[in-house]
Amino acid sequence: MSTPRRTLTIESLTAQAFEPFGEVIEASDSARHFTINAGSTERYHDLARIDVNSGGGHAILSIFKAQPRSLPLRLLLLERHPLGSQAFMPLSALPYLVVVTEASPVPDLSQIRCFRAAPSQGVNYTRGTWHHPLLALQSTSDFLVVDRGGAGANCDEYPLTDKPCWIEEK
Repeated sequence: MSTPRRTLTIESLTAQAFEPFGEVIEASDSARHFTINAGSTERYHDLARIDVNSGGGHAILSIFKAQPRSLPLRLLLLERHPLGSQAFMPLSALPYLVVVTEASPVPDLSQIRCFRAAPSQGVNYTRGTWHHPLLALQSTSDFLVVDRGGAGANCDEYPLTDKPCWIEEK
């Protein structure tokens, strides 16, 4: 007997909607911000809680180059990072998709959600949050990534091969 196909609705990425999964990183009026450098710079302060110290971990900074995906798209895999948070900030001026479900021993696919992030929005996944790998849309897109380096297995994968889940543009 085959599993019924699940199709995700693409939602707008907002801080409130994304709160169960982590933080939205953006220079918005709702963020704490103030002027620095003798008035020449506006600082948007403390936008995400970077959690990387467990088990002797340390913060690492990387650039990921994500290849574009086309819709409709069948999701094949979710992953989580049990030892630390993982933050993505787009460097390309392009929207992208974020697919998540809350932290748990195995992903709850009945609660999986898909968000369209604006080019100016990043995300910080809370430790253990299940998420799909990067989903660039229009062309190859660069992302600045802050996550955990150090000893310990910090990436669990959950295949979706027998659990059809799709993203379609409505």
